[in-house]
Amino acid sequence: MRGRLQGPGEKEDQEEAAAASGRPAGGPGAKKGSDTDSDSDRETEGTRRPGELGEDTLYLRSCRAHSVVPASCFLRQGSAPELSLRHRGLGPQGARALACALTSNPYIKRLDLRDNGLCGASAEALAGALSKTRSICDVDLSENRLGADGARAICAALAVSPAVQRVQLAGNGLEEQAAQYLAELLLAHTGLKSLDLSYNQLNDQAGEMLGPALAENTGLTELNVRWNHLRGPGAIAFARGLEANIFLRVLDISYNGCGDSGASAVGEALKTNNVLEELYMSNNRISAAGALNLGLGLRVNQTLRILAVSRNPMRSEGCSGVLKSVQDNPQSALELLDFSDIQVNREFDDLASSVKVILPGLCIKTAARRVEYKKELLAIFRPSE
Repeated sequence: MRGRLQGPGEKEDQEEAAAASGRPAGGPGAKKGSDTDSDSDRETEGTRRPGELGEDTLYLRSCRAHSVVPASCFLRQGSAPELSLRHRGLGPQGARALACALTSNPYIKRLDLRDNGLCGASAEALAGALSKTRSICDVDLSENRLGADGARAICAALAVSPAVQRVQLAGNGLEEQAAQYLAELLLAHTGLKSLDLSYNQLNDQAGEMLGPALAENTGLTELNVRWNHLRGPGAIAFARGLEANIFLRVLDISYNGCGDSGASAVGEALKTNNVLEELYMSNNRISAAGALNLGLGLRVNQTLRILAVSRNPMRSEGCSGVLKSVQDNPQSALELLDFSDIQVNREFDDLASSVKVILPGLCIKTAARRVEYKKELLAIFRPSE
């Protein structure tokens, strides 16, 4: 969009929005350089870059049409690549107003709308914008209580948005009804690299739907499902999906209560999976028996670099079993074994010393042993320069 002078109608739009905030649009009473969210922070005509005026005007008109107060940081957005509106209480009407303007902004690459009370109704409006954008590649819609209806709308939009590579849907009250739409997304969107589904209520039925989709997925490299309810058959089905997957490199299934059956299924998956590099299974009710079965996969696996099983009731016996499996695998790639908050005995300490001779680069964390480990981020997760 080409830069042009302000027309009378556009100037009135800005003055009306400024009046709604109770402050003048310019002049001595307006603050300059303030970080506070007020319409007096809006940039003036002389400092606008090409394309900013039309987008701001569209947003202001959309806000008036939906009877909402404009978000001043969006008015200041310009060509910045990140738009953060978290904790703003946008609600359904605010989301609709924003969606109208997002479709015409070619600069935004990361959109953060965490904790805005969006719910399902807002998701419909945002879905329309996401399905049309070709610039947004990172979306955070966490803590919005989207539910099944919201998940349906968002997943359908993302399925036809090849530019989006990273999606965060944590804390949205997603249950088994939403799992169907999430599974469809995993099958349809081959460009999606990172998906965060943590802090939801995905249960056994959800696991049985997500597992097969994970097996067929051809692109996802990071999946976070910590703090859900993947137990019993659901955990087993999910692990079987991991066994067949050939792209996933980071998986976090901590705080799910997978139990010994889930740990055993993951152990089986590690026997054939030759891609996964990081596995987080803390606080999953894994006993010594489950740990021994998990270790069976570690005897042959050659790609896993990080394994975290802290806060599991496996005791020193289970920790030793896992460590012995690593000892039996001279091709192991492990760099970190995390047994934090698990008490171990002298026998384990002696075994750890022996393993360190074979794998000198291996860090072993226990309740008594705290070690520093600097994790190298995968290329896609490194901050943009």
